[in-house]
Amino acid sequence: MLSFLKKNIALAWAKKHVQKAKEFKNNPERDQEKLLLSLIATAKKTLFGREHQFENIRSITDFQQNVPIADYEDLKPYIERVKKGQSNILWTDTPEYFAKTSGTTSGSKYIPISKEGMPYQIAGAQSALFHYISKKENANFVTGKMIFLQGSPILEEVYGIKTGRLSGIVAHHIPNYLQKSRLPSWETNIIDDWETKVDKIVEETEKENMTLISGIPPWLIMYFEKLNEKHGKKIKELFPNLQLIVTGGVNYEPYRDKMEDLMGGDVDIIQTFPASEGFFAFQDDYTKEGLLLLTNHGIFYEFVPLEEYGKPGARRLTLKDIELNKDYALILTTNSGLWAYSIGDVVRFIDKKPHRILVSGRTKHFTSAFGEHVIAFEVEEAMKATLEKYSAQITEFHLAPQVNPAEGLPFHEWFIEFEKEPADLQIFRDELDEQLRKRNNYYDDLISGNILQKLHISRLRKNAFHEYAKSQGKLGGQNKTPRLANDRKIADLLEIYKF
Repeated sequence: MLSFLKKNIALAWAKKHVQKAKEFKNNPERDQEKLLLSLIATAKKTLFGREHQFENIRSITDFQQNVPIADYEDLKPYIERVKKGQSNILWTDTPEYFAKTSGTTSGSKYIPISKEGMPYQIAGAQSALFHYISKKENANFVTGKMIFLQGSPILEEVYGIKTGRLSGIVAHHIPNYLQKSRLPSWETNIIDDWETKVDKIVEETEKENMTLISGIPPWLIMYFEKLNEKHGKKIKELFPNLQLIVTGGVNYEPYRDKMEDLMGGDVDIIQTFPASEGFFAFQDDYTKEGLLLLTNHGIFYEFVPLEEYGKPGARRLTLKDIELNKDYALILTTNSGLWAYSIGDVVRFIDKKPHRILVSGRTKHFTSAFGEHVIAFEVEEAMKATLEKYSAQITEFHLAPQVNPAEGLPFHEWFIEFEKEPADLQIFRDELDEQLRKRNNYYDDLISGNILQKLHISRLRKNAFHEYAKSQGKLGGQNKTPRLANDRKIADLLEIYKF
């Protein structure tokens, strides 16, 4: 009786939520400009606001003229002052939290989360679940146990500001009605060593009625493989009531075949796009491709055409200007005090009514040693098509240029850890090369013009990417190995795992 009641209450809440959400889906362009001007008005007396003449800003054009695009290094002097407890610097108060992330050039980054911004992190995840329930017309998963992948919920303090990984911060805000169903335990969540942590999660969940599991695909695969090794069963055999997987952080498609094989039965998937800077999008219809852009969650968005990004005079487009199926660097202005901030993600719109996106790559993750500017979306789609054609499976891959080979023309080198190898690796390689040529005209020209030779595949032994991540101190959590690079820093470290 209690389970029946929980399911029906969840379904009623979901229907009501989705109905209300139609408001922001219908008026995103108007709401975005209104939001920006509201943020400007709130922060006009901050140090940043005074330095950038917020009091004179009356339009999006004014804002773009006064506030240049910034990365973390540009905002770091302000953030350092905030870290020392100074208020009214980027936002009207000191942040409620700092989300600590790993940076490649800046060391650790401290992303401010204001008291206004934090609720939207939770609301984004809730909205994703409500949209799923409404579309599915089924809330059975609320009656079982759920895993929400988290970093350690133990937070340190930086001049009185609570600081930790975003997932650890979010752990303190999970609604009460989910707390009793949530796994793993606090004691397990605070374990730092990732392999030990996953082993403990296996122990705590293997005999439970798991109905929802949330995490990035590499973590899910690691967790599922440990369950499979221990019990010799597919995941749906162990958890017959598993209904839903919530994932994000990386493109799910290259992992789909591997995940489906491990699960051994149908499980619904919803993809999300959260980050320390905000919760941007989620799959509002689990039966369709694309993530709904959240235009009413305290974030004003701008979009720079990828081919112009980083160049003088690059256009800063808003929702009314974007085109479908083009790649844009994502620029954010948030209610936590990030102003025209380049987050490093690349998105592609596939729909305007409502605005739905795909995350197509990272501004710093590309291969263009020969001017081809190959991006993540292109290589992932090429890989997906080739795997489907030859019924192969991979665990992970990394692409890097080989500019000075021992002999012959330069080439793209693909480091691939296969789960199930193709029958003929040479035919697989030719198809993969052809699929990439279809998706990138510049690469096609370089091959046909005999500037590059066809790509090479370097097979890596089992658990290569796991061991690589472990050796770099980046195993687990939200860490993932970039799939593309414009140099051989990662490639050189992967050499030791070749067959």
